[in-house]
Amino acid sequence: MSVAEPRPAATVVLARPSEARFDVFLVRRHDHIAFMGGAHVFPGGRVDPGDEADDASAWCDGVDRAIARMPARDARQAVAFSLAAVRELFEEAGVLLARDGGGIVPIHAGARARFDAYRRDVSAGALALRDLAAREQLRVALDALALFAHWVTPDVETRRFDTYFFLAMAPAAQDATHDDGETTDGIWIDPADALERCLRGDIALPPPTWTTLRALEACASVDDAWRWAESQRVPCVLPRVRERADGTREILLPGDPDYPGIAGFEAEETRFLLLDGRWQPVAEDGA
Repeated sequence: MSVAEPRPAATVVLARPSEARFDVFLVRRHDHIAFMGGAHVFPGGRVDPGDEADDASAWCDGVDRAIARMPARDARQAVAFSLAAVRELFEEAGVLLARDGGGIVPIHAGARARFDAYRRDVSAGALALRDLAAREQLRVALDALALFAHWVTPDVETRRFDTYFFLAMAPAAQDATHDDGETTDGIWIDPADALERCLRGDIALPPPTWTTLRALEACASVDDAWRWAESQRVPCVLPRVRERADGTREILLPGDPDYPGIAGFEAEETRFLLLDGRWQPVAEDGA
């Protein structure tokens, strides 16, 4: 059987301060969606042809930085991944990383209806991100993204994605809301609470989401999270799928005793078991 080519994609961890330390925004994917249906994930999706731009420096900030963080990609690809991250965050969470003369654009109550219409049009492919920026006299803020991870779906899957993960700070004058299209809910939650809810069976977290939350659990604030993201080396992580003796599927991550590690990647848990359609971390001895 031939191996499916992974589609380029981008995911954004949106974070904001909380009374305890900080929360991240998770959306719940519709149950009927083939890829990770019913799971809680970070906003994101595929890179579209419209995300490619040779003139990005004319309407985006941080183009050189985006290119420098992806040395394995050519400049056009690196910019496309970053633009996809901004676009998908706007489509799935309603948060726009773009600047007017005073900084990241606020979307106050008076402008909410206008930007909600933009969001629907961008999601439908009727409005390009660059045209939105031109209409509102904004510059897209690629430098508001911190690239920290690169995951590729295991080669046994029929739907595969080549996904870069970014961190972004939630703008103070914008509210995150799920799109009520591909997603059915959106929650702000502390990384540690999300992990606990997953272990209780309240929510489902795919291995990349779990691993990211596990790393963020060690951060004390959004500033710590940003510094952590900026310090990551971003190797390509390709999980390995195998079948256990009882017929259940297991995912191994690099660094597991049965899967050699790769430089720049560490994970607290390296094994996940698929039970009743949900991935759960398991001990190395299978318990």
